[in-house]
Amino acid sequence: MNQSRDIMTEENATQPSANQGISWKQGLLIAMGVPILIVPSLADISYTLYAMSILIWVISVVSGFFLNLNLGEMCATFRTPGIAGSIQYMFTDDEKYKGKKINTGRLLSAVGAWCYFNPWITVVPIFTIMAAEYIFTLVPDFFGGIDYWTKIGFYLLIGLAMYAFIIFSGRKGLEGGAKVQLILTIFTIVPIVVICIAPLVMGHFHLDYVVNEMTPPGWAWDGNGILMILGCLTVAQWSAVGWETAAAYGAEYKDPSHDVPKALMSCGLACLALYFLIGFCMYGTLGGDYIYNSVDAGTSTYILKPIADMCFGTYGGIIAVICLIIGMVMVVQTAFLGASMTIKAMAEEGSLPYLFADTNEYGVPMKAMYFEAFIGVVLIISGATASQILAVCAFSYCVCHAMCQLAFIKSRRDPRFKDVERVYKVPTALYYSSFVVIGFEIALMIGIMYYLYMIYDITYALMGPLFAVLYIPCWMIFQWWNSKHHPELPCGMDFGQAKE
Repeated sequence: MNQSRDIMTEENATQPSANQGISWKQGLLIAMGVPILIVPSLADISYTLYAMSILIWVISVVSGFFLNLNLGEMCATFRTPGIAGSIQYMFTDDEKYKGKKINTGRLLSAVGAWCYFNPWITVVPIFTIMAAEYIFTLVPDFFGGIDYWTKIGFYLLIGLAMYAFIIFSGRKGLEGGAKVQLILTIFTIVPIVVICIAPLVMGHFHLDYVVNEMTPPGWAWDGNGILMILGCLTVAQWSAVGWETAAAYGAEYKDPSHDVPKALMSCGLACLALYFLIGFCMYGTLGGDYIYNSVDAGTSTYILKPIADMCFGTYGGIIAVICLIIGMVMVVQTAFLGASMTIKAMAEEGSLPYLFADTNEYGVPMKAMYFEAFIGVVLIISGATASQILAVCAFSYCVCHAMCQLAFIKSRRDPRFKDVERVYKVPTALYYSSFVVIGFEIALMIGIMYYLYMIYDITYALMGPLFAVLYIPCWMIFQWWNSKHHPELPCGMDFGQAKE
């Protein structure tokens, strides 16, 4: 197994694949649905840090350049599909761990892939809850008096409808044509940009809100303040660094050496402008007091609704919100199908039950989709808010990014990979920055635990690392099961076969 892997790395890594054909513009469009991911945490970060939240969004997007450009080199050179694929490819070394009780390389690669899958699988439940909340605002007289469990039931109804739509429409795979991606981009970006820019044009924006409220009342630049900033940066990273999807198709570009950096840089710069614009306009329109009160009143989930009403009136606001909901549905479809492919890849590596590797006649992993939908339904009926789900899974997002940078360092230093000619190579400075970025991600892990402890309680603070750690015994069970029932799969543990 390891030998064939080395042969592929040395001889075929830089050769064009049969299905190449994506331009950098298409790669840009594929990732440009990402800015709508700002919506779930837009109010929460502003509630915590006031106008400083604008700077948090900018820093988060900037950090993406240090994370995603390095990823692009691996994806383009080794044909690895994104973060999960790169981690699994670089850390798997069966020859090195041959005969040992635990194949540490396979375990680490599985944990990294799991921590990438973990935050992306929550996209549908998060936006299901948010879409339902926005629907509540469209017909407040009907939903105004419903109790808690009725509301959860409505969340579930919306979730099931959304899952059914996504599974039905995605059963033949996600179309990758430029026209489809352009439609996705229009419906995901235009509504939120229009809603946020309108106050600037119509005179509802107040620069004083930004200038005079840079920090919350009573703010202190002490250890607690720094930890809270790190926690907010972690929440923002979940939303602001997702444009790594432009790198995930590195091997599919027509000219990876030019298309990969063009797609990444253009997407990153577009996100930088959009995240600043959205955060700046939203805060300057509403101000800290309004945002603070909306969080306390439980109405922060639909923080863009009052801006739409203010600028476009009741009916115009309804149209804007409907377009925003459509954008949510379209972007979660992309996230859902991407997460199902991650499940499939992990199953093929023996890191999840093998049945999830099954595909239909179109190559779509339907069982993986059903498993993903099951997890989503559990999260929806758990009663957790969109903000809570996002903040908890943000811990795993830090882990996978740190491991991705370790994989990048390994790709430059490991004898199996270091001499492979790069299709696209980042500057040397970005290689050395990887060490700093790993430390940064570890600091974010500490920050998000502090954030969860202060905003919610210790239970939520422990959930993030718990979800990552509990996967390890599950992985061991999968290895034992595969050794008994699927000996053709690579196994990450020695159950005595090597001694026979």
